[in-house]
Amino acid sequence: MWDSESDSVAGRDYDNGVISSTKHGVQTDRFEQRGKSWFVATDVPSDFLVQIGDVCFHLHKYPLLSRSGKMNRIIYDSRGIDLSKIAMDDIPGGPEAFELAAKFCYGIAVDLTATNISGIRCTAEYLEMTEDLEEGNLIFKTEAFLSYVVLSSWRDSILVLKSCENLSPWAENLQIVRRCSESIAWKACANPKGIRWQYTGKPMKVSSPGWNEMKDSSPSRSPVPPDWWFEDVSILRIDHFVRVITAIKVKGMRYELIGAAITHYATKSLPGLIKEAGASGLPEEGSSTAVSGHWKGGLHMIVAGNRDDPTSTSQMRDQRMIIESLISIIPPQKDSVSCSFLLQLLRMANLMKVAPALVTELEKRVGMQFEQASLADLLIPCYNKAETMYDVDLVQRLLEHFLIHEQMETENPNRQSMHEGVQRINSSNAKMRVARLVDSYLTEVSRDTNLSLTKFQVLAEALPESARSCDDGLYRAIDSYLKAHPTLSEHERKRLCRVMDCQKLSMDACMHAAQNERLPLRVVVQVLFSEQVKISNAIASNSVKETGGSNYQPMVQNRKTLLEGTPQSFQEGWAAAKKDINTLKFELETVKTKYLELQHDMENLQRQFDKVTKPKQQSAWSSGWKKLSKITKLSAMENNVESPRNAAQAKKAPRRWRNSIS
Repeated sequence: MWDSESDSVAGRDYDNGVISSTKHGVQTDRFEQRGKSWFVATDVPSDFLVQIGDVCFHLHKYPLLSRSGKMNRIIYDSRGIDLSKIAMDDIPGGPEAFELAAKFCYGIAVDLTATNISGIRCTAEYLEMTEDLEEGNLIFKTEAFLSYVVLSSWRDSILVLKSCENLSPWAENLQIVRRCSESIAWKACANPKGIRWQYTGKPMKVSSPGWNEMKDSSPSRSPVPPDWWFEDVSILRIDHFVRVITAIKVKGMRYELIGAAITHYATKSLPGLIKEAGASGLPEEGSSTAVSGHWKGGLHMIVAGNRDDPTSTSQMRDQRMIIESLISIIPPQKDSVSCSFLLQLLRMANLMKVAPALVTELEKRVGMQFEQASLADLLIPCYNKAETMYDVDLVQRLLEHFLIHEQMETENPNRQSMHEGVQRINSSNAKMRVARLVDSYLTEVSRDTNLSLTKFQVLAEALPESARSCDDGLYRAIDSYLKAHPTLSEHERKRLCRVMDCQKLSMDACMHAAQNERLPLRVVVQVLFSEQVKISNAIASNSVKETGGSNYQPMVQNRKTLLEGTPQSFQEGWAAAKKDINTLKFELETVKTKYLELQHDMENLQRQFDKVTKPKQQSAWSSGWKKLSKITKLSAMENNVESPRNAAQAKKAPRRWRNSIS
């Protein structure tokens, strides 16, 4: 069993991982290295040269022929010519693994470890070192070591899987990756008793206990956290990590732990995901990634680097692959990962140009738990060459996904029958939290001078009216938008203020709005009227309670009582607003009067013009009678005047008429 790794090799005849071949044709006990060439320490001159890259092996044909089917076939096919040199640049494991395989062919003891076993196993398969040539050949012995030693150990399974990164596709075809992934998954889901789980993490502080304390210091006595395996699997490459997580899901581990493992891996492999680097934008010193050996930098280094640098392009491609892989393995449950992690992942997905289908899936996941988001996580910059500073369209889509999810939850018949009341309360609370979040977001993005009125209005009106019990946050966002956009027309200001319900403003907000010069006058009047209604209703309610009466009228009819119960600052604001309204009315009446006067003058001028251009021949007798009739009519109008105001107007009219005639 793997519970006790100290005896993982005990009881098995592997000489502690040292294997050797009993038959060989050349007597030797070692290889000698001279520069980049290897020689067999023997008096027999070498007759066969194997070149792998820039490393050369000066060997003998017979030891290789007796144990390698590939060498046997190559030499047999070239029997017509004297073959003395062969190149094997495509051998898995490189010259290091071939060196160990060649030593095995010469009967030299080979030390098998977790770091070299995968390379030797793939090399043995490449050289076709099967049982048909010799019993106990290299394939058989490496398979036995993998099955009985490596797969029974947590540490060795991690190391072997890590060493398989440069052995594709041989490690995949030989099922080494699958077997190690399943071994790791089985041990992660089982009882961690006896596992030396602090492998890649910080070592435990070990003191020198007394002989009577040795029993209490066993791993079974110390508490093991449920995330003991996170640090170990975080060193794996992303494709191997996906294999391990997939196997763990099949084993039935809790989705919260799987989500926490994914978050931990993303934190280690994507330094740009963490916002602890400060304003400089550089990752923390000593931060490491778990992608590949050539990975040396973080996300911020990539963004700030040269676009023409091929290393940066490769790093961005690797990070894009990590993000896409992590999105695909996140558990479907709602709270498997935090909303903050999803939004940070979404930020990087937009920056790295991840596949649109995966981005849409990630947006839906954020919408499922949008009420858990924070304002800092929502302030995602707009990476496509847009005019706005923040990606307002993205937040609009997240809000739509949230509303769709809430609608589906309420329409689910199973949940309606079981917990209908509790679900309704939770849904209402979630919408209220989202409304406060959206109001804060609107306040922040409203300072952007490039934010259009339509985008602001659509985002503000996306939530239903029941989601906001108070519109103070929305009023704050509107006021901030008006400050940043002073050139708005009166019509646009009225359109902007329509998203706000004046009846949902608090007393402080109403007092501020009554003195706010940026608001349209009509909105100020609505705010004052709604506040007056609130105050009157409150006073009426208190009077009903004091008198004990049952008749309740929502409005107070006595204006003096209303003003006495109103705060002094509010009365001053109301008086100023009333004065402005009266001034506007007086100016309007003055303009109307001047307009009528100008109209009369225009008519008189028109008559005079007609008289000059088209004179009519009339007798003095008829002209006298016309003047007499006009005088009679004017005297009759003066006698029939009833009110002083009409009399004054009548007196003005004849004077203007007589002046025009004369």
